[in-house]
Amino acid sequence: MTALTGIAADLHTHTLASTHAFSTVAEVCAAAAAAGLAAVAITDHAPALPDAPHAWHFEGDDLPDRCAGVRLLMGAEVNVLDWDGTVDLPARTLAKLDFVIASLHRPCRPPGTRDQHTAAWLAVAGNPLIDCLGHPGQPDFSFDHEAVVLRCRETGTLIEINNHSPVARPGSDENCRAVARCCARHGVPVVVNTDAHWAGQVGDVSLALAMLAEIDFPEALVVNATHARLADWLRRRRGVAL
Repeated sequence: MTALTGIAADLHTHTLASTHAFSTVAEVCAAAAAAGLAAVAITDHAPALPDAPHAWHFEGDDLPDRCAGVRLLMGAEVNVLDWDGTVDLPARTLAKLDFVIASLHRPCRPPGTRDQHTAAWLAVAGNPLIDCLGHPGQPDFSFDHEAVVLRCRETGTLIEINNHSPVARPGSDENCRAVARCCARHGVPVVVNTDAHWAGQVGDVSLALAMLAEIDFPEALVVNATHARLADWLRRRRGVAL
């Protein structure tokens, strides 16, 4: 089995627009270039999180397609607001973006029951304008891995392996392994991201890579492991050229 040695693109990063992050778009792109990445997605928090930018932030067309020689993708990390999978940006905005992550964040939706968390993820995975389930390994939001992973296989939704989770969300380690193992068992593609909150973190997925190596996770299931694989996925899913 081919070992995963790195990523071609970082599809979960934050800028100063999310005010608990610390770098500009230009700094994130420069860091991506220095890390040898082909692309980077700017996925600032959507408006329901207290430190997020206004919804207008996600409507603009002012960013270039390339910055510092790196393909720049405009995205968002939307918040799941209820157990029906409602998120905090309208469909017209989601449709304009290049990559959309949906995440459960305690300030926007306090934890409920395992069944409620599962229902939310099943609904989110059924939304064609959402591309990825964000940091699903967090322990406060336990869910039925089998049901959600199989739903993602049906809908083509990616599951994120988040390098930041073991640091920012203590107790995530075993859950991340369990989710990854479930994806491997059912042949469900994942995306490995940093969730960078400052430029120095961009492209560094060493914790995630170590975990995936431990469980012998198939490199072929990591969508952003190669430029060609990610380019094909984005073209088919979003009509976006890499």
